Amino acid sequence: MENSGLHRREFCKRMTGGFLVSWLSSVKMVAREPKFRLRYILGSCMYGKLKLTEIVPEVPKTGAEYIDIWPLSHGNQREQITKMGIEAFAALLKKHKVRLGILTHYDLGPFHLQDEMKIAKQLGVKMIICSGKGPRNLKGQALKDAVRKFAEQMKPHVIQAEKHEIVIGIENHANNLIESPDSMRWLVELMDTRHLGIALAPYHLPQDAERIAGLIEDLGPRLVHFYAWQHGMGCHKKLPKEQELLQMPGRGELDFQPILAALRKIHYAGWTEIFMHPVPRGIPILPTAAEVTAEINRARHYLDSCLKKVTKAGI
Repeated sequence: MENSGLHRREFCKRMTGGFLVSWLSSVKMVAREPKFRLRYILGSCMYGKLKLTEIVPEVPKTGAEYIDIWPLSHGNQREQITKMGIEAFAALLKKHKVRLGILTHYDLGPFHLQDEMKIAKQLGVKMIICSGKGPRNLKGQALKDAVRKFAEQMKPHVIQAEKHEIVIGIENHANNLIESPDSMRWLVELMDTRHLGIALAPYHLPQDAERIAGLIEDLGPRLVHFYAWQHGMGCHKKLPKEQELLQMPGRGELDFQPILAALRKIHYAGWTEIFMHPVPRGIPILPTAAEVTAEINRARHYLDSCLKKVTKAGI
Protein backbone atom coordinates (compact mmCIF):
# COMPACT_ATOMS: atom_id res chain seq x y z
CA MET A 1 0.00 0.00 0.00
CA GLU A 2 1.31 3.48 -0.84
CA ASN A 3 2.53 5.54 2.11
CA SER A 4 0.07 8.28 1.19
CA GLY A 5 -2.85 5.89 1.53
CA LEU A 6 -4.82 4.52 4.42
CA HIS A 7 -2.44 2.27 6.34
CA ARG A 8 -3.67 -1.26 6.95
CA ARG A 9 -3.26 -1.19 10.73
CA GLU A 10 -5.23 2.06 10.98
CA PHE A 11 -7.91 0.76 8.62
CA CYS A 12 -8.35 -2.52 10.50
CA LYS A 13 -8.57 -0.66 13.80
CA ARG A 14 -11.39 1.48 12.47
CA MET A 15 -13.20 -1.54 11.09
CA THR A 16 -13.25 -3.47 14.37
CA GLY A 17 -15.78 -3.10 17.14
CA GLY A 18 -19.53 -2.83 16.97
CA PHE A 19 -19.82 -2.35 13.21
CA LEU A 20 -17.88 -5.50 12.37
CA VAL A 21 -19.79 -7.56 14.91
CA SER A 22 -23.07 -6.21 13.55
CA TRP A 23 -22.06 -7.01 9.98
CA LEU A 24 -20.97 -10.54 10.74
CA SER A 25 -24.17 -11.25 12.59
CA SER A 26 -26.35 -9.84 9.83
CA VAL A 27 -24.84 -11.51 6.76
CA LYS A 28 -27.50 -13.95 5.60
CA MET A 29 -26.18 -14.88 2.16
CA VAL A 30 -25.04 -18.23 3.46
CA ALA A 31 -24.67 -19.98 6.79
CA ARG A 32 -20.99 -20.41 7.58
CA GLU A 33 -19.88 -23.99 7.19
CA PRO A 34 -17.16 -25.69 9.25
CA LYS A 35 -15.09 -26.30 6.10
CA PHE A 36 -14.48 -23.28 3.90
CA ARG A 37 -15.41 -23.67 0.26
CA LEU A 38 -15.98 -21.43 -2.73
CA ARG A 39 -19.58 -20.78 -3.71
CA TYR A 40 -19.66 -20.46 -7.48
CA ILE A 41 -21.97 -18.34 -9.58
CA LEU A 42 -22.03 -18.41 -13.40
CA GLY A 43 -21.83 -15.17 -15.40
CA SER A 44 -24.22 -15.29 -18.35
CA CYS A 45 -21.94 -13.12 -20.50
CA MET A 46 -19.34 -15.91 -20.61
CA TYR A 47 -21.66 -17.37 -23.24
CA GLY A 48 -21.95 -14.12 -25.18
CA LYS A 49 -25.46 -13.60 -26.47
CA LEU A 50 -26.55 -17.23 -26.50
CA LYS A 51 -30.15 -17.84 -25.48
CA LEU A 52 -31.03 -18.28 -21.84
CA THR A 53 -32.56 -21.61 -22.80
CA GLU A 54 -29.02 -22.72 -23.76
CA ILE A 55 -27.19 -21.09 -20.85
CA VAL A 56 -29.35 -21.97 -17.85
CA PRO A 57 -28.91 -25.77 -18.29
CA GLU A 58 -25.14 -25.21 -18.16
CA VAL A 59 -25.21 -23.66 -14.66
CA PRO A 60 -25.26 -26.94 -12.65
CA LYS A 61 -22.59 -28.37 -14.92
CA THR A 62 -20.17 -25.66 -13.72
CA GLY A 63 -20.61 -26.50 -10.05
CA ALA A 64 -22.87 -23.49 -9.53
CA GLU A 65 -26.44 -23.12 -8.37
CA TYR A 66 -26.78 -19.41 -9.15
CA ILE A 67 -26.53 -17.29 -12.30
CA ASP A 68 -25.39 -13.68 -12.75
CA ILE A 69 -27.35 -12.02 -15.55
CA TRP A 70 -25.58 -9.48 -17.80
CA PRO A 71 -27.09 -6.94 -20.21
CA LEU A 72 -25.78 -5.46 -23.45
CA SER A 73 -23.07 -5.12 -24.58
CA HIS A 74 -21.29 -7.98 -22.77
CA GLY A 75 -24.29 -10.25 -23.17
CA ASN A 76 -28.01 -9.66 -23.68
CA GLN A 77 -29.60 -11.99 -21.17
CA ARG A 78 -31.19 -9.16 -19.17
CA GLU A 79 -32.90 -8.01 -22.35
CA GLN A 80 -33.94 -11.61 -23.00
CA ILE A 81 -35.68 -11.69 -19.61
CA THR A 82 -37.68 -8.59 -20.56
CA LYS A 83 -38.67 -10.19 -23.86
CA MET A 84 -39.66 -13.58 -22.45
CA GLY A 85 -41.25 -12.24 -19.29
CA ILE A 86 -40.44 -12.75 -15.63
CA GLU A 87 -42.78 -15.71 -15.20
CA ALA A 88 -41.30 -17.62 -18.15
CA PHE A 89 -37.79 -16.91 -16.91
CA ALA A 90 -38.67 -18.04 -13.40
CA ALA A 91 -40.10 -21.25 -14.86
CA LEU A 92 -36.88 -21.84 -16.83
CA LEU A 93 -34.80 -21.44 -13.67
CA LYS A 94 -37.06 -23.79 -11.74
CA LYS A 95 -36.91 -26.43 -14.46
CA HIS A 96 -33.11 -26.60 -14.19
CA LYS A 97 -32.92 -26.03 -10.41
CA VAL A 98 -31.05 -22.75 -10.88
CA ARG A 99 -31.46 -19.54 -8.90
CA LEU A 100 -30.86 -15.96 -9.94
CA GLY A 101 -28.26 -14.41 -7.65
CA ILE A 102 -27.01 -11.22 -9.31
CA LEU A 103 -28.10 -8.66 -11.85
CA THR A 104 -25.02 -6.92 -13.26
CA HIS A 105 -25.62 -3.38 -14.53
CA TYR A 106 -22.61 -1.45 -15.74
CA ASP A 107 -25.05 0.05 -18.25
CA LEU A 108 -27.06 1.78 -15.50
CA GLY A 109 -24.23 2.84 -13.22
CA PRO A 110 -24.54 3.35 -9.45
CA PHE A 111 -27.14 6.14 -9.52
CA HIS A 112 -29.83 4.58 -11.70
CA LEU A 113 -30.50 1.24 -10.04
CA GLN A 114 -33.70 1.90 -8.14
CA ASP A 115 -36.17 0.75 -10.80
CA GLU A 116 -34.12 -2.41 -11.34
CA MET A 117 -34.21 -3.06 -7.59
CA LYS A 118 -37.96 -3.58 -7.87
CA ILE A 119 -37.45 -6.25 -10.54
CA ALA A 120 -34.66 -7.78 -8.50
CA LYS A 121 -36.99 -8.07 -5.52
CA GLN A 122 -39.56 -9.92 -7.64
CA LEU A 123 -36.91 -12.35 -8.85
CA GLY A 124 -35.38 -12.95 -5.44
CA VAL A 125 -32.08 -11.35 -6.43
CA LYS A 126 -29.71 -10.58 -3.55
CA MET A 127 -27.18 -8.37 -5.35
CA ILE A 128 -26.83 -5.78 -8.10
CA ILE A 129 -23.30 -5.03 -9.32
CA CYS A 130 -22.13 -1.84 -11.00
CA SER A 131 -19.01 0.32 -11.16
CA GLY A 132 -18.14 3.30 -8.96
CA LYS A 133 -18.21 6.12 -11.46
CA GLY A 134 -16.58 9.46 -10.72
CA PRO A 135 -13.40 11.49 -11.22
CA ARG A 136 -10.38 9.51 -12.39
CA ASN A 137 -6.68 9.47 -11.60
CA LEU A 138 -6.98 11.02 -8.14
CA LYS A 139 -4.69 10.29 -5.21
CA GLY A 140 -4.31 11.19 -1.56
CA GLN A 141 -6.72 13.70 -0.06
CA ALA A 142 -8.27 14.55 -3.43
CA LEU A 143 -9.22 10.89 -3.85
CA LYS A 144 -10.61 10.62 -0.33
CA ASP A 145 -12.70 13.77 -0.81
CA ALA A 146 -14.12 12.40 -4.06
CA VAL A 147 -14.92 9.06 -2.42
CA ARG A 148 -16.66 10.91 0.41
CA LYS A 149 -18.80 12.77 -2.13
CA PHE A 150 -19.60 9.50 -3.89
CA ALA A 151 -20.62 7.94 -0.56
CA GLU A 152 -23.01 10.82 0.09
CA GLN A 153 -24.52 10.43 -3.39
CA MET A 154 -25.02 6.72 -2.78
CA LYS A 155 -26.96 7.10 0.47
CA PRO A 156 -30.49 7.31 -1.04
CA HIS A 157 -29.71 4.31 -3.24
CA VAL A 158 -28.45 2.30 -0.30
CA ILE A 159 -31.67 3.14 1.57
CA GLN A 160 -33.63 1.65 -1.31
CA ALA A 161 -31.33 -1.36 -1.44
CA GLU A 162 -32.08 -1.99 2.23
CA LYS A 163 -35.78 -1.66 1.53
CA HIS A 164 -35.55 -4.30 -1.20
CA GLU A 165 -33.13 -6.51 0.78
CA ILE A 166 -30.40 -6.11 -1.84
CA VAL A 167 -26.65 -5.54 -1.65
CA ILE A 168 -25.05 -3.11 -4.11
CA GLY A 169 -21.66 -4.43 -5.18
CA ILE A 170 -19.23 -1.80 -6.49
CA GLU A 171 -16.60 -3.29 -8.78
CA ASN A 172 -13.12 -1.77 -8.80
CA HIS A 173 -13.40 -1.11 -12.51
CA ALA A 174 -10.55 0.61 -14.36
CA ASN A 175 -10.94 4.32 -15.16
CA ASN A 176 -13.52 4.82 -12.43
CA LEU A 177 -13.39 6.56 -9.07
CA ILE A 178 -13.59 3.30 -7.11
CA GLU A 179 -10.60 1.60 -8.69
CA SER A 180 -7.57 1.66 -6.37
CA PRO A 181 -7.17 -0.22 -3.09
CA ASP A 182 -7.34 3.06 -1.14
CA SER A 183 -10.60 4.09 -2.83
CA MET A 184 -12.14 0.75 -1.88
CA ARG A 185 -10.96 0.98 1.72
CA TRP A 186 -12.23 4.52 2.09
CA LEU A 187 -15.61 3.71 0.54
CA VAL A 188 -16.39 0.90 2.96
CA GLU A 189 -15.11 2.97 5.88
CA LEU A 190 -17.31 5.92 4.94
CA MET A 191 -20.42 3.80 4.28
CA ASP A 192 -21.29 1.89 7.44
CA THR A 193 -23.85 -0.43 5.87
CA ARG A 194 -24.19 -4.07 4.93
CA HIS A 195 -26.10 -3.08 1.79
CA LEU A 196 -23.05 -1.83 -0.10
CA GLY A 197 -19.70 -3.52 -0.55
CA ILE A 198 -16.89 -4.29 -2.96
CA ALA A 199 -17.08 -6.67 -5.92
CA LEU A 200 -13.37 -7.35 -6.27
CA ALA A 201 -11.81 -7.92 -9.68
CA PRO A 202 -8.09 -8.76 -9.47
CA TYR A 203 -7.86 -8.07 -13.21
CA HIS A 204 -7.98 -4.33 -12.48
CA LEU A 205 -5.25 -4.44 -9.82
CA PRO A 206 -1.47 -4.86 -9.98
CA GLN A 207 -0.92 -8.60 -10.47
CA ASP A 208 0.69 -9.12 -7.07
CA ALA A 209 -1.07 -11.98 -5.28
CA GLU A 210 0.18 -10.97 -1.83
CA ARG A 211 -1.05 -7.39 -2.20
CA ILE A 212 -4.41 -8.59 -3.46
CA ALA A 213 -4.60 -10.96 -0.49
CA GLY A 214 -3.82 -8.07 1.86
CA LEU A 215 -6.62 -6.02 0.34
CA ILE A 216 -9.05 -8.90 0.80
CA GLU A 217 -8.13 -9.10 4.48
CA ASP A 218 -8.61 -5.35 4.83
CA LEU A 219 -12.05 -5.43 3.21
CA GLY A 220 -13.11 -8.39 5.31
CA PRO A 221 -16.90 -8.72 5.47
CA ARG A 222 -17.34 -5.78 3.11
CA LEU A 223 -16.06 -7.95 0.27
CA VAL A 224 -19.39 -9.02 -1.22
CA HIS A 225 -18.34 -10.59 -4.52
CA PHE A 226 -15.13 -12.04 -5.96
CA TYR A 227 -14.22 -12.37 -9.63
CA ALA A 228 -11.72 -15.17 -10.22
CA TRP A 229 -10.14 -13.17 -13.02
CA GLN A 230 -6.59 -12.12 -13.78
CA HIS A 231 -5.11 -9.68 -16.26
CA GLY A 232 -3.16 -12.08 -18.44
CA MET A 233 -2.56 -10.18 -21.68
CA GLY A 234 -5.61 -7.97 -21.30
CA CYS A 235 -9.04 -7.87 -22.91
CA HIS A 236 -9.10 -4.83 -25.20
CA LYS A 237 -7.02 -5.96 -28.16
CA LYS A 238 -7.85 -8.94 -30.33
CA LEU A 239 -5.40 -11.74 -29.53
CA PRO A 240 -5.06 -15.40 -30.43
CA LYS A 241 -7.51 -17.33 -28.29
CA GLU A 242 -4.81 -19.04 -26.21
CA GLN A 243 -3.49 -15.59 -25.22
CA GLU A 244 -6.97 -14.17 -24.57
CA LEU A 245 -7.68 -17.10 -22.24
CA LEU A 246 -4.74 -16.10 -20.02
CA GLN A 247 -7.32 -14.06 -18.09
CA MET A 248 -8.69 -17.32 -16.71
CA PRO A 249 -7.51 -18.79 -13.38
CA GLY A 250 -4.77 -21.34 -13.87
CA ARG A 251 -3.72 -20.06 -17.28
CA GLY A 252 -2.05 -16.72 -16.57
CA GLU A 253 0.80 -15.98 -14.17
CA LEU A 254 -1.26 -14.90 -11.13
CA ASP A 255 -0.98 -17.37 -8.25
CA PHE A 256 -4.42 -17.71 -6.68
CA GLN A 257 -3.23 -19.58 -3.59
CA PRO A 258 -2.49 -16.49 -1.45
CA ILE A 259 -5.76 -14.96 -2.65
CA LEU A 260 -7.77 -18.02 -1.66
CA ALA A 261 -5.92 -18.17 1.66
CA ALA A 262 -7.11 -14.61 2.34
CA LEU A 263 -10.69 -15.49 1.37
CA ARG A 264 -10.51 -18.45 3.74
CA LYS A 265 -9.05 -16.28 6.51
CA ILE A 266 -11.93 -13.76 6.36
CA HIS A 267 -14.49 -16.59 6.07
CA TYR A 268 -15.68 -15.15 2.77
CA ALA A 269 -19.31 -16.13 2.29
CA GLY A 270 -20.09 -14.48 -1.05
CA TRP A 271 -20.02 -15.85 -4.56
CA THR A 272 -16.99 -16.54 -6.71
CA GLU A 273 -17.43 -15.85 -10.42
CA ILE A 274 -14.93 -17.41 -12.81
CA PHE A 275 -14.55 -14.70 -15.38
CA MET A 276 -12.90 -13.11 -18.41
CA HIS A 277 -13.79 -10.75 -21.24
CA PRO A 278 -13.61 -11.86 -24.87
CA VAL A 279 -12.74 -9.54 -27.73
CA PRO A 280 -15.03 -8.25 -29.08
CA ARG A 281 -17.58 -8.06 -26.28
CA GLY A 282 -20.80 -9.97 -26.71
CA ILE A 283 -19.35 -13.21 -28.10
CA PRO A 284 -18.88 -16.43 -26.11
CA ILE A 285 -15.38 -16.91 -24.71
CA LEU A 286 -15.23 -20.08 -26.83
CA PRO A 287 -17.33 -21.08 -29.86
CA THR A 288 -19.88 -23.39 -28.21
CA ALA A 289 -21.70 -23.57 -24.88
CA ALA A 290 -20.09 -26.93 -24.17
CA GLU A 291 -16.60 -25.50 -24.71
CA VAL A 292 -17.34 -22.51 -22.49
CA THR A 293 -18.56 -24.80 -19.72
CA ALA A 294 -15.49 -27.03 -20.07
CA GLU A 295 -13.16 -24.02 -19.76
CA ILE A 296 -14.99 -22.74 -16.68
CA ASN A 297 -14.69 -26.21 -15.14
CA ARG A 298 -10.97 -26.31 -15.92
CA ALA A 299 -10.57 -23.02 -14.02
CA ARG A 300 -12.80 -24.27 -11.20
CA HIS A 301 -10.70 -27.40 -10.76
CA TYR A 302 -7.59 -25.21 -10.60
CA LEU A 303 -9.14 -22.99 -7.91
CA ASP A 304 -10.36 -25.98 -5.92
CA SER A 305 -6.89 -27.54 -6.08
CA CYS A 306 -5.37 -24.28 -4.80
CA LEU A 307 -7.87 -24.21 -1.96
CA LYS A 308 -7.04 -27.82 -1.02
CA LYS A 309 -3.36 -26.88 -0.77
CA VAL A 310 -4.20 -23.86 1.37
CA THR A 311 -6.44 -25.90 3.64
CA LYS A 312 -3.88 -28.71 3.97
CA ALA A 313 -1.18 -26.17 4.86
CA GLY A 314 -3.50 -24.56 7.41
CA ILE A 315 -2.90 -21.13 5.91
